[in-house]
Amino acid sequence: MRVLLVGGGGREHAMAWKLTQSPLLKKLYCAPGNAGTGLTPLSENVPIAATDIDALVAWAKDNAIDLVAVASDDPLALGLVDACQAAGLRAFGPAKAAAEIEWSKVFAKGLMRKYNIPTAAYETFTDCAAAAVYAKAQNPSPERPLVIKADGLALGKGVVIVRDAAEAEAVLRDMMEGGSFAGAGRRVVIEEYLRGREVTAMCFTDGGTVFPMPPARDHKRAYDNDEGPNTGGMGAITPVPDYTPELAARCAEEIMRPAVNAMRAEGRLFKGILYCELMLTADGPKVIEFNARFGDPEAQALLPLLESDLLEIMLAVEAGRLDTITPQWEDAACACVVAASGGYPGDYRKELPITGLDALPKDILVFHAGTIAGASGRLVTNGGRVLAVCAKGDTPGKALGRVYGAIDRIHFEGMFYRRDIGALKPL
Repeated sequence: MRVLLVGGGGREHAMAWKLTQSPLLKKLYCAPGNAGTGLTPLSENVPIAATDIDALVAWAKDNAIDLVAVASDDPLALGLVDACQAAGLRAFGPAKAAAEIEWSKVFAKGLMRKYNIPTAAYETFTDCAAAAVYAKAQNPSPERPLVIKADGLALGKGVVIVRDAAEAEAVLRDMMEGGSFAGAGRRVVIEEYLRGREVTAMCFTDGGTVFPMPPARDHKRAYDNDEGPNTGGMGAITPVPDYTPELAARCAEEIMRPAVNAMRAEGRLFKGILYCELMLTADGPKVIEFNARFGDPEAQALLPLLESDLLEIMLAVEAGRLDTITPQWEDAACACVVAASGGYPGDYRKELPITGLDALPKDILVFHAGTIAGASGRLVTNGGRVLAVCAKGDTPGKALGRVYGAIDRIHFEGMFYRRDIGALKPL
């Protein structure tokens, strides 16, 4: 089969790495891809932006693509799956109406309220003044903060925790009137702050059958001890020690399957990967948000453990026959640590030479994210999250030990990474 994978980050490199192991694959194309996908066997980069829907569809038709795998959030929100289907192309991922569970937090919260899926108490607003009055009435404090979320996609950074009314008003004005997240912040969700530990629970689904994946734990803050601004994710581990089999069963029955069933009842059949970001609270697991694709960097931690053929799974999801296969996972652990550019998630430099990858042990996997081949063909940085360094082990601790034993061999100017991935911060 000829497959077009749409996206250019670390998640996409991990997916490309796994897809090229499939005996069903003849050729993989990545649009736009990165330096890592360009070097992956059987893979070739295509210089088309993931958001250029018309160009992607035209290229896929002209090049006899058998499956378009939409891996990132923006093209899902822009309706790439719908456009492919309208052109007679097979596509993996939810249609635009189903992907709204990610690209509109207002929609997702309303869905959870309507179908009694556990989540934080909340209200939504389109008027900044009304939102500020509501936030002030909640009397936020360091002991009882509030969470303000931009409605739309904001690169994983559209969530702000506020600890007093003045801070809440400033954040609301910045989001709703100042355009800090462009159109994503015109509507906001204000919700209670949930206490507990976060976990990522994902599943494959064809809109009926649901296959949960092993859990993962992402670390979103930029710096050690969960300090600094939110990022797209600085590292992940799987499995998660405090996510017991009993919790997994509860989440499948109270969250995953109800969400898939709710989307079907709403006429928005969800086919693809449903990502449930959960908080394990004293009252049980509650949904922080849903996404409509693999997490990043969770994909980099999970895919090395997938024993089944990812392409076969995608084809079964697209065809609505997921009940005919059973995805299998290795009984092991995997850890991922992100090497980031100095200044990320704020301003950072690009085109900095990367060295040391050829000195890594063979059991270390490196998935590229913000990388390109420079003018001389030399590998250079091209983003905030540059590389995801991964390793397997019998336990998350052993996997992390291998990653941390290797990551210092990699170098680019300003490189930093968290040294406490996998650590449990006291509640």
